Amino acid sequence: MDRKGDVPEYANLPLPELLRQLSTDTATLVRQEMQLARAEITQKGKQAQSSVTGFGTAALAGLGAFGALTAFFIALLALWMPVWLAALIVTVIYGVVAFVAARSGKKALEEVGSPVPTQTVETVKEDVDAVRAGVRRAR
Repeated sequence: MDRKGDVPEYANLPLPELLRQLSTDTATLVRQEMQLARAEITQKGKQAQSSVTGFGTAALAGLGAFGALTAFFIALLALWMPVWLAALIVTVIYGVVAFVAARSGKKALEEVGSPVPTQTVETVKEDVDAVRAGVRRAR
């Protein structure tokens, strides 16, 4: 608003100029919101990568340990007990390890939160509210 009164500067502009300005401002606003959304999604993707790595590590460790060490541990325990009991004990131990690793990956994924670009959603809501308020004042 100018100092000559309560009339905004754009009040004296012709309608075609106002529409042109509205179109330019709207296009700029949409571009800025898209850039913000892109940046926010990229950031959340990088955060989610650590939880995916945790799950991958859990799977790899579970399979590798099962394949490479199972026979060794069963054979070692079978020196003191029946083979079936040694196999059962090794299976339970691997199950516990896999459970702990999966819980760790789940916790990391929960820390990332929602993949929705929440900051962008909020600024779009603010923009819509500002436009509505401007339209009401113009009436």
